[in-house]
Amino acid sequence: MEKWVYSFKEGSASMRDLLGGKGSGLAEMTRIGIPVPPGFTITTRACIEFFKRGGKFPEGLKEQVLEYMKKLEEETGKKFGDKENPLLVSVRSGAPVSMPGMMDTILNLGLNDETVEGLIKKTGDPRFAYDCYRRLIQMFGNVVMGIPKEEFEEILEKYKRLKGVKYDAELDAETLKKIIEEYKKVFKKHTGRDFPQDPYEQLFMAIKAVFNSWNNKRAIAYRRIHGIPDDMGTACNIQMMAFGNMGWDSGTGVLFTRNPSTGEKKMYGEVLLNAQGEDVVAGIRTPMKLEELRERFPEIYNQLIKIAETLEKHYRDMQDIEFTIENGKLYILQTRTGKRTPRAAVKIAVDMAREGIISKEEAVLRVSPEDIERLLHKQVDPEAEKNVIAKGLPASPGAAVGKVVFDPDEAEKLANEGEKVILVRPETSPDDVHGMAASQGILTSRGGMTSHAAVVARGMGKPAVVGCEEIYIDLEEEIFKVKDIVVKKGDIITIDGTTGEVMLGEVPLIEPKVGEELSILLKWCDEIRKLGVMANADTAVDAAKALEFGAEGIGLARTEHMFLGPERVKIIQEMVLAETPEDRKKALEKLIPMQINDFMELLKVMDGKPVQIRLLDPPLHEFLPSVEELMIEIRKLTEKGAPKEEIERLRKLLEKVRKIQERNPMLGFRVCRLGIVYPEIYEAQARAIFEATARLIKEGYNPRPEVMIPGTMHVNELKFLKRIIDKQAKEVMEKYDVKIEY
Repeated sequence: MEKWVYSFKEGSASMRDLLGGKGSGLAEMTRIGIPVPPGFTITTRACIEFFKRGGKFPEGLKEQVLEYMKKLEEETGKKFGDKENPLLVSVRSGAPVSMPGMMDTILNLGLNDETVEGLIKKTGDPRFAYDCYRRLIQMFGNVVMGIPKEEFEEILEKYKRLKGVKYDAELDAETLKKIIEEYKKVFKKHTGRDFPQDPYEQLFMAIKAVFNSWNNKRAIAYRRIHGIPDDMGTACNIQMMAFGNMGWDSGTGVLFTRNPSTGEKKMYGEVLLNAQGEDVVAGIRTPMKLEELRERFPEIYNQLIKIAETLEKHYRDMQDIEFTIENGKLYILQTRTGKRTPRAAVKIAVDMAREGIISKEEAVLRVSPEDIERLLHKQVDPEAEKNVIAKGLPASPGAAVGKVVFDPDEAEKLANEGEKVILVRPETSPDDVHGMAASQGILTSRGGMTSHAAVVARGMGKPAVVGCEEIYIDLEEEIFKVKDIVVKKGDIITIDGTTGEVMLGEVPLIEPKVGEELSILLKWCDEIRKLGVMANADTAVDAAKALEFGAEGIGLARTEHMFLGPERVKIIQEMVLAETPEDRKKALEKLIPMQINDFMELLKVMDGKPVQIRLLDPPLHEFLPSVEELMIEIRKLTEKGAPKEEIERLRKLLEKVRKIQERNPMLGFRVCRLGIVYPEIYEAQARAIFEATARLIKEGYNPRPEVMIPGTMHVNELKFLKRIIDKQAKEVMEKYDVKIEY
């Protein structure tokens, strides 16, 4: 019979595909002596088999789970379902690749009307016990039975208002008992049955729900966005509960071994006292900084830092660590390679290579091309005037401008219509992922730097400001308020995920600059690579930017832009309307000085590097007004009684546009065919290229132009146009007495 279950002591990091990221991480930490609450993992193969069998557990799975639960009871000295000393467990998913917030978790499993009393006896804390039970009914109801969590939240909020308190932790035991009774009624109303009192029934229902969550809407959406295969399956981890909500000497937190936003080598994290793990990630309360833990619990802080250093050294990468403190005892719940912003990815990779933790080659492989691309996010122009109305936590860098939208579905719809939007939510949940992906940026009023919004935005490379507590969001009215300012749906705001600022209106954005670490990383790429990279650039400004990023030349300089601009378009129109080659040449002569200047600027910037210049490619009608525009213009001028010559010129142009207009602009009268019918165009362009080159040679530069003839399909086309180009080159070389390589 296949082995479906492994205890944390039996696994290791190498079993990631079988045990999932979380399970293999817990096993590896157990192996190297990190204080991990004991438990076991049901494999990803069990999940795949579960779906193959139409939602039924594979043979032998239940028996193996019961066997490992007995082992867990022996290890912890507690008993599952016991009235005196109950063992409580968490049931968590864990796919082989990190999918934050995508899968469902259930905490405090094993509590019922009897075991809750046992927990009170054991801890002497009724408030804590009832709070655990209340949370279980809520999570189980939502995750396993699909009851909307808002139904539970409304009851909780009602009692907080009644008691005049702000936080869940401030509710007393008697109030929590009343909440439990109301939760049970909600459970029965939606499911038609009572909340299950048999702990093993709870356990197997929860395992089934974790498996099913692999195929929930938000998990499928996340996999689609990040290119994760559907047939991996998720593992299911069952682990002894470590309680962060046993009082004010307990807590839960998240720690990054380096700053996930900047990459700075400094422990970075947040802690919520008297709270459970989900509270931090869900961003329900805004947590305290890690430094405050050092002041309150120095011993725990020092132990935590030591463990964090051990884990980073062991995994040779920045770690994202979840921990719980139970009555002053530290437990590590999970570690994984931390998600980071592109800026942090570059800094961490370069720093770790300099520190000797990884090689230069590994550093280069740790930064994806997408990271480099995202690193080039726009930023708010420091010179621009800005109306800052609020400030939150800078969760994911870069700046974004867009229309305010409160609903993720609407964000997706508007984005598909070409609108730029900013998604504004009290906090995001995994159900919002599609809306986040469609938005320019994300703004939330609650949550910390490790909340769902922050982690997912960083993963997507989207600017995000979270925990902006100054703003009050009214989802029903679709507005948010800051003091006396009201921002409505559709209003434009700017957010800066680097500073945490929220600004009214559209603030100008600027392109970012390459930092020291990125320059070093790109230099290492140059040392290692065997491939040359050239850029597409049509202007000197583009070429300079390409050089900054290490381009070895220009692989394509399109000359179309030289025909744009009001002044140049008129000359093109004159050329199109010309009846004879001589008239066409006269019109083009006016363009040559402008073209020479364009080419000189481009070749000067790329001095000593090849620049491949493509002669005119698009059909001529693209530089002319459309038939409709011309007809409207002619009608207007006629009605106004404009000069006949002007109307006649436009009529001729209209006639010509009708003749040369292509039904499919990608085919027909374009590319080298233009140069064959109107050789004057390519003659003028070639002349300008060689004139610019000759002048630069005279000035002491080393220009290296290459001429591309676009769209040739027959050798005779090439021969005909090559003769024209060679003739222009010869004339220019004789005129300037220089040798031009082309």
